[in-house]
Amino acid sequence: MNLKQRIDAFRKTMKQDNIDLSIVMNFENQMYFTGFKAVIYSRPIILFISQEKIEVIAPKLEENHFKDKTGIQSIHTYTEIPTEDDTPTRYQDVFNDLLKQYEEAKTIGIETAFLPAQFYTAVKAHNFEVKDISEALVKQRTYKYEDEQAAIRDSGKIVSEAVAKTIENTKEGLTEMDIDNFGNSYLFDTISQNYPDAEFGFFVMSPSGIKRSAMPHTFSNTKTIHSGDVIVHSRQLELNGYRAECERTFFAGQPNPDQKKAFETMVKAHKAALDFIKVGVTAKEVDQAARDVIEKAGYGDYISHRTGHGIGIGQHEEPSLRFDNDLVLEEGMVFCVEPGIYIPGVGGFRHSDTVILKASGTEVVTDYPHDLEDLIR
Repeated sequence: MNLKQRIDAFRKTMKQDNIDLSIVMNFENQMYFTGFKAVIYSRPIILFISQEKIEVIAPKLEENHFKDKTGIQSIHTYTEIPTEDDTPTRYQDVFNDLLKQYEEAKTIGIETAFLPAQFYTAVKAHNFEVKDISEALVKQRTYKYEDEQAAIRDSGKIVSEAVAKTIENTKEGLTEMDIDNFGNSYLFDTISQNYPDAEFGFFVMSPSGIKRSAMPHTFSNTKTIHSGDVIVHSRQLELNGYRAECERTFFAGQPNPDQKKAFETMVKAHKAALDFIKVGVTAKEVDQAARDVIEKAGYGDYISHRTGHGIGIGQHEEPSLRFDNDLVLEEGMVFCVEPGIYIPGVGGFRHSDTVILKASGTEVVTDYPHDLEDLIR
């Protein structure tokens, strides 16, 4: 990761906005600037960014891990066990003490959605002016640098193969968890053999049947796959911090005529959005390209979510491809394109692919067949 490039760009924004110090609490933003992936729990990590340095408040148990992963040496720790030295046992005390070292600062940037009220109160008690840096962070992360794009590209290739392993090994009598495991095993084997010292995580769900597939976010369980089931297989892979998503709707046995019509409409909408999305169009125009196909086919009442979302460090990132977003899309943005149709008594239908917007054209980094003849098991 080219972390210096990201820090320099953010410091430039801080300078333009007359912000002397930024306090970053969101773990995704912390990873974006440091490369450190925090385990989210009751022990907070707090990142201080000024023009001169980066400092971290972290639990003592993470100190060596943080130094090893980031190279950052200015770490202020707290502990939860008895100690003979003066290591604080309350992170609030560390925060207040560190804040005092910035008394010459006039303006502090905070993420209003993530900074707890107790810390905001402490900042205000020092009479700092406060500015919200949330929008600036979202805007910067919306553009993916070349190293980020490369990581997403790797994730896209591997997650597509994991989707293939699950779909191609599905048969009647297996459970949703059974079919997930074909792809899961592929991930573990492939990454352990080909990506030394890599870190990865994944998300998968395969709701099956008319009722379960029509609920967009339904975790896999021990339900058995039966002939005639619609299955929405959804996967994300995070490799070394960056994600790609690939989803396919497929069938155990032949779909009935209503399912076939809905499926083919979804595929047309998905392809319409993929063909349309590029540098220079607006987010809402991409959404409308998919929506037009679905509404023309008479399924407008069965759309329950946006056409897509950003992806990178987070599972869902801004910007969204939705009806009210006038944002003009730019080079370096990365999206999951995933229009869906969910019809009670018929089933749910959704494909998703991850795309990187380039000046030379849109790059689709996931790859598995879209059409019906390839998705009947």
